[in-house]
Amino acid sequence: MFEQNKENIKVVFKNMPLSFHKMADPAHRAAMAADMQGKFWEYHDRLFKATTLSPELLDKTAKDIGLDMTKFQQDRSSMIVEQRIRKDMVDAQNAGVTGTPTIFINGRKLNERSMQGFQMLIDEELAKAQK
Repeated sequence: MFEQNKENIKVVFKNMPLSFHKMADPAHRAAMAADMQGKFWEYHDRLFKATTLSPELLDKTAKDIGLDMTKFQQDRSSMIVEQRIRKDMVDAQNAGVTGTPTIFINGRKLNERSMQGFQMLIDEELAKAQK
């Protein structure tokens, strides 16, 4: 889906660590710290491939992708990361997000979560933009 639309779409990730998942907040903080070194998606993709999250995995993943570990440790406990996550959570609440993942295309919530559903909504939004 992304490949056939790469000229027309931009993927934006927002944080919403769920309180009942004990590793959600540490994982989000770690991913934001990786982002501060320009490696958010690489870090994100590796975490999503993992079967279980642990503090050790968060550090190992950072090392494996070549992050500066001192900066990584500082950034994930920084006020900047805290504020980014808090802002994303407020935005999610304001948008009516109740769980993850929730997907929006041009502000419209994707309900039909199939490849055809994605493409249909993208096509509708592209048609609107060309009017």
